[in-house]
Amino acid sequence: MLKTLPLSLLRFKDLLHRQDVIAWPQGPGEPLALTEALVAQREELDSPVLMFGLTQSGTLRPELATHFRFRALNGAGTSRRVTALAEIVPCHISSIHELIRSGQLRVDVVLIHVKPLLAGGFSLGVICDFTQVMIRRARVVIALVNPALPTMGGDACVDSADIDLLVESDERIIDMPDPEPSAVERDVAKQVAALIPDRATVQLGVGTLPAAVAQALANHRDLGVHSGVVSDVLVDLVERGVVTNAYKLQYAGQTVTGGLFGTQRLRDFAEQSGLIAMRNAEYTHSLAVAGALPKFHTINSAIEIDLSGQVNAEVAGGRYLGAVGGQVDFVRAGVASPGGRSIIAFASATPDGKHSRIVASLGVRPVTTARSEVDVIVTEFGVAHLRGCSLSERAQRLIAIAHPDHRELLSRELFDSPNVVAST
Repeated sequence: MLKTLPLSLLRFKDLLHRQDVIAWPQGPGEPLALTEALVAQREELDSPVLMFGLTQSGTLRPELATHFRFRALNGAGTSRRVTALAEIVPCHISSIHELIRSGQLRVDVVLIHVKPLLAGGFSLGVICDFTQVMIRRARVVIALVNPALPTMGGDACVDSADIDLLVESDERIIDMPDPEPSAVERDVAKQVAALIPDRATVQLGVGTLPAAVAQALANHRDLGVHSGVVSDVLVDLVERGVVTNAYKLQYAGQTVTGGLFGTQRLRDFAEQSGLIAMRNAEYTHSLAVAGALPKFHTINSAIEIDLSGQVNAEVAGGRYLGAVGGQVDFVRAGVASPGGRSIIAFASATPDGKHSRIVASLGVRPVTTARSEVDVIVTEFGVAHLRGCSLSERAQRLIAIAHPDHRELLSRELFDSPNVVAST
């Protein structure tokens, strides 16, 4: 029988082994009362490892490194406060299921929050990306009861037998409101929206640029959505009649996603409308699944790109701020899709205008997406179609969409070192 206890009686030291790996779901999937209790009890614990993806809470702090080791799958959100102290695990989202299932990516204890279902079992509510495989692989599964979670089915359902300890209770959920895009990001988004036809299926993600793209799609019709996560802008697009999912071959009429990364507005819409299907990352990021979607247009961003087309979406200023994540999965799916495109979009320069985000070479910085994979690059100054182009053609097309203040220097660097593109 499932053991239940009040939060005040939870003692992690009685459940953990030395150097256990403790994980919890990303974003709003974090069970705040459990992670707060874990941190509060750190003096009693024996060097556990905290494994995390994108976080949006105050849980992870540098001073905790004296009691925990950090292992990061993602450097976005509040995770970036500790990635300088973390072991970074670069991997595609599509590979995480098998890495955890095989034990190559170790998970000993998983912390989740759940909503009891009337028919029995529980719902994870806001997330199911790779949470299920963590639950099945972990030695100990601790679930916090959270009645405020939306009742979602599909891969968000958890069997009672998979939970070892049920803790009562907490109603907090991390909100992730859409940020306000800058004027430059709105200009980038207009260029992106012009590439997307009606009746296409799109992948957006979360952040200022995806929010700007969603706003720029206001006059489109009959779009579908297949994405790792969605935010509040999805509700806007459905209410405006932009997103109907009517022309998708799979889950017609429904948005497919692995995470509700928004506010109460999105959670209410998801629960009440029945228009969102929760699927895990093994499905959402599958090339066989996503690449078969007709006119699948994937939109991702970058920190910088070099003149050969190599994309860095991980490191800026020597700090790990991003992730490999699902970028390559969706780049490949967009290219494979009949009538689809893979779009990587970003502002051409840093906000102060001093540094170009199109660079001659990435140097020692990581290549997240290889130049052999890229398709379309977009900045506020235009569109560069790179697929099938030679290295010299790529360089010229990228310089043409760089910020005007930096084009001369990029051209000079290319002229002075013509082999820089070939050797990067």
